[in-house]
Amino acid sequence: MASAVSLLLLPSPRPLRRAAPALQHSRLASQPRLPSLVVGAPRVRPLAPPPRASNPNNDNDNNSGGAVEAPDRLVAAVAYLYPFLDGVHHGRFLLAQFPLFATLLSPLAPAARLFRSSPFTPFLLFLTLYFAVVRNQQAFSRFVRFNAMQAVALDVLLIFPDLLAQSFAPTGGGIGFELFQSMESTVFLFLLVCLVYGGGACLLGKTPRLPIVADAAERQVM
Repeated sequence: MASAVSLLLLPSPRPLRRAAPALQHSRLASQPRLPSLVVGAPRVRPLAPPPRASNPNNDNDNNSGGAVEAPDRLVAAVAYLYPFLDGVHHGRFLLAQFPLFATLLSPLAPAARLFRSSPFTPFLLFLTLYFAVVRNQQAFSRFVRFNAMQAVALDVLLIFPDLLAQSFAPTGGGIGFELFQSMESTVFLFLLVCLVYGGGACLLGKTPRLPIVADAAERQVM
């Protein structure tokens, strides 16, 4: 009986306290994690680089860093013959005064005779250059179309000196006739410089920008 009373009077043992939650978390964090071996988990693939923008017009201009092909150079250079042959009659006074110009331009005589063989030839060449070359983005590069458009714009500008020559051409001598000769020779020299500079630059694969007509040609060629 006494032993039973002594057992009741003794303090009961305290239960063990659990470890602090922070200590448990630190122990778990210090343990290395094993890689996930879940079957069928999708793999993360790196993003592919965006595709390069393609050139739908197949432009081959030297400004973009690409080399101009030889056929494109030749076609672009030949286009500048059209305004020169259409306005070569403005050089009649200069060619008569300086026969050296006639000698230098003698290789172009067959082309000039063919150009003047029919009154419809200049108009047909104008339509061919504009609709078959300038507007044909699938067959010709921008290099060819831009130079062809410059040649067409030069020919359009010839309307003004032609109208002046037909309307106000003096018949006799005097200062009026001298001014008329100077105007005609200036127009011819301008066409000759455009032919030499434009054709030469095209043969070298460079894009010539002629005065007055370059901006208009740039707006027409897309």
